[in-house]
Amino acid sequence: MSDAHATPMAWQYVCCSLPILIPMSVYVLKKCFNNRYRTLNSKVVLITGASSGLGETLAHEFYSHGCALILTGRSSNELERVKNDLLSRSDIKNVNKPCILVLDLIDQSTIEVVSQKVLGVFGRVDILINNAGISYRGRAEATMAEVDYKVMLVNYFGQVALTKAILPSMIHHKSGHIIAISSVQGKIAVPFRSAYTASKHALQAFFDTLRAEISHHKVKVTVVSPGYIQTNLSLNALTGSGSKYGVMDESTMSGYSAEYVAQRIVDAVVNDEQEVIIAPFYARLAIGLRYVWPRFYFWIMKCRADRQASQKM
Repeated sequence: MSDAHATPMAWQYVCCSLPILIPMSVYVLKKCFNNRYRTLNSKVVLITGASSGLGETLAHEFYSHGCALILTGRSSNELERVKNDLLSRSDIKNVNKPCILVLDLIDQSTIEVVSQKVLGVFGRVDILINNAGISYRGRAEATMAEVDYKVMLVNYFGQVALTKAILPSMIHHKSGHIIAISSVQGKIAVPFRSAYTASKHALQAFFDTLRAEISHHKVKVTVVSPGYIQTNLSLNALTGSGSKYGVMDESTMSGYSAEYVAQRIVDAVVNDEQEVIIAPFYARLAIGLRYVWPRFYFWIMKCRADRQASQKM
């Protein structure tokens, strides 16, 4: 048979095989992907700020993959509610009963004590998710220093203290994964967010440094930088005077769903991603612009500040 006749026959064979090959390929890929999720089964996951918002959604996401959860937050009643919601889910088969512990990152003196309680529950922590945080809205020059301190205490010092309390156990087991929930504002600074963006810049720098220092201990670090998420973060944000902002920003309302962000974080854990930016194109462009053409970026931020200031007048 000549090559001229063989080629059409080969294509005919391929076309006839496609209805079988495509579903089979999809099945194999899906099975491989699901097997990666199975690595989460019975992993001990500590989530801070788990009583609401992204933390609560992360609890549901990791629980659905069979993880043993330790949930912390400031409100015991809200933690109990989240725990009961998890246990009442009939669509999930998880033999690990969630554990709840009250933890206020502002009270630094209790972090070590609570950490020992955490390690006493399951004997280890496989995945630490530093999710707890507080936001801020206000002018830098009109903001009380106490507000700057409080935001840094929760968003930076509290996360660092908890990480340092849990880290020796991970190093001992030569296994562990630390997730730091930062923000796009940990990479670029925007007007009227000085305290918040400063705390997230510090968080980014600390965990980037930590990643390099502990890699030989087989402990991994992932920094997650989301854009706006549809949670109550802006409602509970502090103003320059220390009072609650109490307003749901339009940017927050139009942000990513907490479910999407939580799923993306789970994927990052499974895929051992070191950094995750969950943001639209314009935010990613701004991050690049800040370093490639800083003068232009600063001009854009000045225009943004002028526009926002005029809207508040």
